[in-house]
Amino acid sequence: MSRAVSTPLVVGVKGSALDLVMSTLYFDDAVPELMTMAETDRIEDSGLALPIPVYARFQARGFPIVGTTLDYFAFRGLEIADGRQLAIIGETVLGAKAAEALGLGPGDFLVSSPETPFDLAGVYPLKMNVVGILAESHTSDDLAVFVDLKTAWIIEGLGHGHQDLIKNKDASLVLERNEKNVTANAKLRLYTEISEINLDAFHFHGDRSQYRLTALITVPHDSKSGTLLRGRYVSPAAATQIVQPVEVIDGLLQNIFRIKNVIDAIIMVVGIATILAILLVFALSLRLRQREIQTIFKLGCSRLTIVRLMAAEILIILVFSSVLCVGMMTVVDHFKNDLVRIAFIR
Repeated sequence: MSRAVSTPLVVGVKGSALDLVMSTLYFDDAVPELMTMAETDRIEDSGLALPIPVYARFQARGFPIVGTTLDYFAFRGLEIADGRQLAIIGETVLGAKAAEALGLGPGDFLVSSPETPFDLAGVYPLKMNVVGILAESHTSDDLAVFVDLKTAWIIEGLGHGHQDLIKNKDASLVLERNEKNVTANAKLRLYTEISEINLDAFHFHGDRSQYRLTALITVPHDSKSGTLLRGRYVSPAAATQIVQPVEVIDGLLQNIFRIKNVIDAIIMVVGIATILAILLVFALSLRLRQREIQTIFKLGCSRLTIVRLMAAEILIILVFSSVLCVGMMTVVDHFKNDLVRIAFIR
């Protein structure tokens, strides 16, 4: 709950509030419907809150790429443990766990993963320069790959860098040339790495206000501002929604605990049935072995000896089953954090 409590408001496209919060707070695999940067300008113009854009759509070797601004690091209290903070496009800062799993540090490179094995849109994976490693925060930030928003848009294909057609004299690269524009053909080489040499060649097309985000973390200046801001999203005609993560996660946990109570009741019933079944098995076993017990008695063994033999058999079964149970519990206990993350947080 601590991560939800520390996040006042989240703005996103109308739909599943749970998907929106899970994607924004925990970088879940389920990406909510995308919104535009125009919503950021709307909140900034209101003067009621600080909007922190989040674009968590892409991945790099299984870890989420989170496009955001420097305000996010200040808001979460994230500090650089090794290296430096983001400075230019094409750079990335890794969470502590992500850096450890990938075996990367400042000066290394990380390539973004395509959304599909065959990207028909022709968006090339971007080779990003690792410039810093965050200190461990014991949150989902430890498993994230942080980049600047513009870098995330370059991964999407909204921005790119290529050879300068004005300076380049190769006529085979030009599809059409007029006084205002030069149109290139598919032979034009696009840069897949951003460096000091080709940094100036990267540019964006289209209206920036229409560039996409997954969500906006919204930090009101005070409680009154937060209430006023929430009131601006109550219209049924609004395309976006504003939610309080603490309410969404609290509702999720209540549902989980309701399910837990049902499962506990089922386990209790099954447990009682199992105990009765075990008693039945032992009772039937004793009846089937009456002749065997009578033979032992005729050989001169006392009734106490027969009881001790039966108790020894039961004890052996209990010991073996206990060893098996302890072994399984040990394995589960050792991997419990990973199991919870895979099953619930991912």
